[in-house]
Amino acid sequence: RGQVLAVQSESAIIDVHGVGYEIQGNLETLGYLQEFVGAPKEVHLWIHTHVREDAFLLFGFLTSQDKDFFLSLLKVNGVGPKMAMNIMSGANTEQVVTMIENEDVKALSKLQKKKKKTAEQMILTLKGKLVLAGPRKTAEKSATDRAYEQLSSALLNLGFRNVDVDEAISKLPKDL
Repeated sequence: RGQVLAVQSESAIIDVHGVGYEIQGNLETLGYLQEFVGAPKEVHLWIHTHVREDAFLLFGFLTSQDKDFFLSLLKVNGVGPKMAMNIMSGANTEQVVTMIENEDVKALSKLQKKKKKTAEQMILTLKGKLVLAGPRKTAEKSATDRAYEQLSSALLNLGFRNVDVDEAISKLPKDL
C-alpha cells in the first residue's frame, strides 16, 4: 500500500512510508496508477518479488487473479517476467486464458512477439490448468472470497482438473 509518485512506460514509483519502490506493471495496472499520481489516496497492489543474480524486481498487479496468472505464465519454458508482462499488456487475463484453452497459437504469438514455439509451449503447459474465479475482483475481497480462491489454487496445484475443482467448490456452503 502506498502513494503513487510517478508512472513511467513500464513501471511506477510507489511511496511506502517514505521509501520509493519501483514496481513493474502491465498497461492496465500502469493506466490505473496514472490516475493517482500525486494524489493523497493510497493504492493497493498485489506484489511478486522476482529475485535475480543482479536485481530484485517487483511486479505489481491490481488483482490477486492477475498475479496468479502471471505466476502461471512464469512456469512456461521460455517465458520470463518481462515476456509475461508483455503478454498481460496485450490482452486481459480472461482473453489470454481463452486463447490458451482454444489453442489459438496465432493470437498468442502476436501477444508475446515471439516464435510460434513459445505459444505452443504455453498451450501445452497451461491448457486446462487455469481457473478464472468469476468476475475480476480488486484487493477489497471478503475473507470468504480469498479462502475459495486459495482452495481453488491449492486443488489445481495438486493436479485436479478445472472442471472438478469448479464443481467441488460450487457445492460448498457459502458460509463455510
